[in-house]
Amino acid sequence: MAADYRIFGMELSPYSVKVRSYFRYKQIPHQWIVRGPATQEEFAKYAKLPLVPVVATPEDEGLQDSTPILEEMERRFPEPSIHPEDTVSCFVSALLEEFGDEWGNKWMFHLRWAREADQDAAARRIGDVMTGGAGGEAAEGAAKMVKARMVDRVWFVGSSPQTAPQIEQSFEDGFSLLEAHLASRPYLFGARPAFGDFGLWGQLYNAWTDPTAGGLLRERAPTVVAWIERMLEPGAEGDFEPWSTLAPTLEPLLEKQVGALFLPWSDANAKAIEAGDDSFTVELASGTWTQKPQKYHARSLAALRKRYAAVADRAALDPVLEKTGCLRWLA
Repeated sequence: MAADYRIFGMELSPYSVKVRSYFRYKQIPHQWIVRGPATQEEFAKYAKLPLVPVVATPEDEGLQDSTPILEEMERRFPEPSIHPEDTVSCFVSALLEEFGDEWGNKWMFHLRWAREADQDAAARRIGDVMTGGAGGEAAEGAAKMVKARMVDRVWFVGSSPQTAPQIEQSFEDGFSLLEAHLASRPYLFGARPAFGDFGLWGQLYNAWTDPTAGGLLRERAPTVVAWIERMLEPGAEGDFEPWSTLAPTLEPLLEKQVGALFLPWSDANAKAIEAGDDSFTVELASGTWTQKPQKYHARSLAALRKRYAAVADRAALDPVLEKTGCLRWLA
């Protein structure tokens, strides 16, 4: 039996580095194993789906999907908790974790494959991993294959000529709102990382490593960049703040990004899945949005609604969700 946990992942996978950051914060003994040709056989032993990250436990079991991995590890290692005790902060943190995973991924994935400079940079890095760092013609060939395949897959996150301006504006607005919020605290909910930090960070960290998104962040959001760097090796510098001190700068993010864009998109996507539609169109605050529905996102919205329903006392939570335009999509 292995003494440590093993994380099979890739640096270019936001969900992989999200899990790694959590393990580092909790100081859980682990090995970071890059999924590549040399580790494929061992990876396949634990993976139900060919997707990273996968965590192999000391009991020789496999855990997959970043959010359930964090939830299971939190059960095993409850201290220091990543969930604020305050009811409002706790749910908002979970909401931002979901927002990061699902809407933040649109930012990262679209910007990574929308422009040739980013396409080439990402394809070279992935090609290098695929060929085990061999370099030369093998890595070059792999990079060309990756580029050709991934550029044609931007539809998967809803990216299209119609939605591209909306995604890019959302990214810029999002990091501007985070810049204001993080100006007076090291993490989203105070002096230690919360559930929401990990979900949102994985996407922004990966965006930061790409030419276009990284250039925008370094030029216009130095405080966000400092948080991105801090989350590589996160540590507790104190406790979570009460919602009253978080609200002035966190509620605008909820209102303009989560309530106006992410949740209405999620609802329309779930309805399209339920109806068996091949595509759906929804009017967001940013404009008309059309794309093919995505099954995983429908399941994650159902899980978020279940989490909301499980909140025993929503007397303080519902007014915040109502004010920010989130409640109608969750209740």
